Amino acid sequence: MTVSQAFGLSTPVQYLKGVGPKRAEKFRDLGILTVGDLLGFFPRRYRFFEPVGSIRELHPDQEASVIGQITAVEYRRFPRPSRIRVQLTDKTDSCQACWFNCDYLRDRFHEGDWLRVQGKLREWRSDLQFANPKFEVFQDYPDTAAQNLSQPIYPAQDHFGSRFLAELIRRAFEACRLQIEDWFDTATLAERDLVDRRHACQFIHDPQSDEQWHTARRRLAYDELFFMQLAVMLTRRSKLALPASPLHWSDEIDERIRRRFPFNLTGAQNRAVDDIITDLASSRPMCRLIQGDVGCGKTAVAVYAALVAVANHQQVAIMAPTEILAQQHYRKIADYLADSKVRVELLIGGQPKAHRDGILQHTAAGQVDILIGTQALIQQDVRFANLALVVIDEQHKFGVHQRATIKSKGTSPHYLVMTATPIPRSLALTVFGDLDLTTIDESPPGRLPVKTDLFRAKQETKVWDIVAQRVRAGDQAYVVYPLLDESDKLELKSARTQAEHLAQGELAEFRVELIHGKMKPAEKQEVMARFRKRLIDVLVATVVIEVGVDVPDANVLVVEHAERFGLAQLHQLRGRIGRAGGQGHCLLLANATTEQAKQRLAVLLKTTDGFKIAEEDLRIRGPGQFFGTAQHGLPELKLADLVDDFPLLIQARKDALQLLKKDPSLSWQKNRMIRDELFRRFGDRIKLIEAA
Repeated sequence: MTVSQAFGLSTPVQYLKGVGPKRAEKFRDLGILTVGDLLGFFPRRYRFFEPVGSIRELHPDQEASVIGQITAVEYRRFPRPSRIRVQLTDKTDSCQACWFNCDYLRDRFHEGDWLRVQGKLREWRSDLQFANPKFEVFQDYPDTAAQNLSQPIYPAQDHFGSRFLAELIRRAFEACRLQIEDWFDTATLAERDLVDRRHACQFIHDPQSDEQWHTARRRLAYDELFFMQLAVMLTRRSKLALPASPLHWSDEIDERIRRRFPFNLTGAQNRAVDDIITDLASSRPMCRLIQGDVGCGKTAVAVYAALVAVANHQQVAIMAPTEILAQQHYRKIADYLADSKVRVELLIGGQPKAHRDGILQHTAAGQVDILIGTQALIQQDVRFANLALVVIDEQHKFGVHQRATIKSKGTSPHYLVMTATPIPRSLALTVFGDLDLTTIDESPPGRLPVKTDLFRAKQETKVWDIVAQRVRAGDQAYVVYPLLDESDKLELKSARTQAEHLAQGELAEFRVELIHGKMKPAEKQEVMARFRKRLIDVLVATVVIEVGVDVPDANVLVVEHAERFGLAQLHQLRGRIGRAGGQGHCLLLANATTEQAKQRLAVLLKTTDGFKIAEEDLRIRGPGQFFGTAQHGLPELKLADLVDDFPLLIQARKDALQLLKKDPSLSWQKNRMIRDELFRRFGDRIKLIEAA
């Protein structure tokens, strides 16, 4: 088959000239199976060239771009540094181009080839020379069409060169351009100020101006957001279509629940409770996300919801990402419910078999009202008699399969998610768009903002002096490291080594111990119990303490190699201190050499507002690293930016909502292309589309 013979967007990419079966396997690794997939493989960035001039017009200290034929190539490895020098000639004159410390280029240049270079000129031994210029090689003199001002750079350097991909995509586009149809009519495109798909595809791979690139990126980003919103809305609709057991509420139930708390709920907590009791009273399953900054009181709201279910003689499952957090929830809830008839149990790994079997038997018989645990709850032998409410703490710590499994333990149970990682609204509308959102934006009275200071590595002695001073004054401290054990690849201190060092050195006068994720559950529980009882002064840890750990007198946190942590993670760690009204002190030891690391740490010093921090974290790192969006069954965004493109997201969401109101199953003929594209992008994740 040749490119000219009935090639289409669905044609396997191996049939493109220059690909074949072996290269097709490499394309498969990149998720590229068809010609359409290839056209949707967008450049990561572009190398822009200035307009080409003649060699005769060049002069020293000038930024310029020229095309010349290679008339000589010289490679020298010694004396160091190694260098490659080529002689370039055009119709007007000749010049040189030279690259240093670049042995990998030794086979790139050949006499007779044509070379385009761009960079700054210098005078060297009476010759004009480009030093380490950008370049592009041509076998023949490039015609006017090939002398574009940009060279796309694709994110596939380990598989294919960008020059090869650019040429392959250009030929594929020319062969299939008439098949690139639009799913939006001309009027809609004009109203949204969007270019048509055909030109967007052309411009994103081969922009001839900055304006063309922005035009293409905006259209393709809109498509990403539009189809993601359709997928989210259809997922939500399929969840709400299931029947659920209404859980009734009354003033008497409310009074009984509130008596269990040794404090009054804040206004924000009461608003969250109002949202929840409204949801629980419905015959459709609640699907709600409770988000709030560290220490805002989400657990109390979850306990309220659980007790509403128990008052209706139904069971509740509460799943936490770590054993430490599950144990903490169990202790706190058991304290709230002391002397009550509510039966609460804890299920985690490593429990004695007889004890575990007893919990499973009582849960299956309906004799356990609230079962708290880790992902031990999703094991096949865990059965409930009448599970009506599932609460998941820090949902992003669990995968799609884990969350689906715990919900399958009941018949369409109500679903409540909590997170102490504040989520920017743009991310909430995409990753969590199938959930109703409640924000607890008020902290309990009396909690002071944590004071945060940044120290360079050479100021370490000062940090330990501060820690010693605070511990002598009655505070307890955490010291956190990114690694448990030393690594051959990373020059980082480890928690295990530093625990021994600090116990014998700078903090020798105090009781120093270690906790980490590889310890057995009973060992971790024992260490945390001793820390809570003040039998440990300084707890050296990995990020096992990141989520939910609540020790009243822990008011000091040291994070070594703070540049290795994400903003959200550092904010979570900072939330472990100052939880009982004491003044928290967060001391960051860092060696921030990259611009991104410096930006992260600067934000943390500037504010303790978790939502502002989350917004900046999203801006700096993108949604894929904020917390793995792949965990939510949604694809990564290729072009859309959830911070800068927020207005575009809102428009796409509005358009998707209006479309589904008019055509709920996308069955109208004019919407068939949208339906097909949605299924192509999301596959069986949107089963409604396939079944409709």
